[in-house]
Amino acid sequence: MIRICQKNKDKVYEAIRTGNIDAAEMSFPNLIDDILLTMKKHGLTELLPAALPDKRSDNKHIPFGILICLAVAAKLKCKTSLTDVPFAVTEAELLAELGWNVWDYDRDVNEGLFSESVMRKLLAKYSSDECLSFYNSYVQRHLLKKLDAQPCIHILDCTKILVNPDNENYENSSVVKIDGETLRGYKLGVLRGVPDDSGIAEEVVFGTLKTHDMEHCREMLRNTSCFHENDILINDRGFLSREMTNYLKTVRKVDTYLPAKENMIIYQDAVTLAVARGKWQRHPNQKRKDQEIQLVTGPGPLWESDEPERDVPVNACVVHDKKTGKFFVFMTTDTDRTARQIINTYELRPEIEEDFRQMKDFRKLEDFKSTKYNYITYHIVMTLVGYLYFQVYKNMDEGKAYAGKSLPVVVKNYKETRPKAVLIYVGQYFGIFPFLEFLQLYAECTLEVRQLLDPILAKV
Repeated sequence: MIRICQKNKDKVYEAIRTGNIDAAEMSFPNLIDDILLTMKKHGLTELLPAALPDKRSDNKHIPFGILICLAVAAKLKCKTSLTDVPFAVTEAELLAELGWNVWDYDRDVNEGLFSESVMRKLLAKYSSDECLSFYNSYVQRHLLKKLDAQPCIHILDCTKILVNPDNENYENSSVVKIDGETLRGYKLGVLRGVPDDSGIAEEVVFGTLKTHDMEHCREMLRNTSCFHENDILINDRGFLSREMTNYLKTVRKVDTYLPAKENMIIYQDAVTLAVARGKWQRHPNQKRKDQEIQLVTGPGPLWESDEPERDVPVNACVVHDKKTGKFFVFMTTDTDRTARQIINTYELRPEIEEDFRQMKDFRKLEDFKSTKYNYITYHIVMTLVGYLYFQVYKNMDEGKAYAGKSLPVVVKNYKETRPKAVLIYVGQYFGIFPFLEFLQLYAECTLEVRQLLDPILAKV
């Protein structure tokens, strides 16, 4: 039987004294629940349903926001199946704070908060595009505004999302050959904002593996609301496009930083000029003691578009590795920058590669339990929200002790920061009692009431 409950500690306190208790659960704090509680405290979880329409026609006694929160919690806990969602949060205090006010007397908490079919039926109502739109809308229209954050540095990159190459049932997957190896899967494009000491995926695109990186992200680059005048975009070689570089500078007013390929004339000329001038400076990164840098101005005409008269000016920072004798050329449309500033900016780019590594190696980004395209997209999107929450958490007072650390390291060294608590249901009410307060209450109760509460103490 489903019953809707209201939080009323006084009513529950009175009922406990008379032994009128329907159910009780113990609250054991953990890192993931702390992260979600922090997101709730800062008003971020309540914005989740604002970015996704509720398409349920029935079974609406479960708050829609709770279902999305549980889906995110499952990904934070590295659970990849829909069957994990009802079990993602069993910590009573967190459930109550999130707004969970449903008690099912016919269902033990160990069986999950609701049937797995609830999530399966819900997910079937959404397309892949709607899942992606949910993420992008949530980050740009809700989360960033709530945090009053506007990243001015952005990093763009794509990563392969691979599946079993022999399984043709993966919807919308494609097959490519790279270095003689056959790969099947998808491609995830991420625009990563750098608002402070960490980064967040502020917009994503998802599609077939066959699409070239630039084509995959072209519409996002042209239309994203994440760009503002005088912003910086850092790319890799997969996004070498004179036309797009011109567009970003002239139309979006965004400066681009990207490396040149060795077979490009601008690369060859920049290296030749740098060697001839010999005005090398020490590389600003102490880890690159064997490298030196030099600014080369005005090589832009050597990298032409189909309309060279519209090409914007470009400067380059040439990097010389004295140990290997190799040269690297990094270009930018921000022609006021020094060589040191150019290379310091570009060296932010590996951060997005570390994001991809963590999401794949630890967060099981490629562990799909279905071959349906919308299920695959759902898994990726919810994993991204979970990763987003961890990044945001590390920049808040509650999580600043974990700044610069990955989730596996934090989980390993986590120490409880919140006391245990007891959540007690009485009729249409429930209350949350810190464990010490519960013990004091227990001591005041009659023997008959204490016997009802003994199963709670047995869990400690």
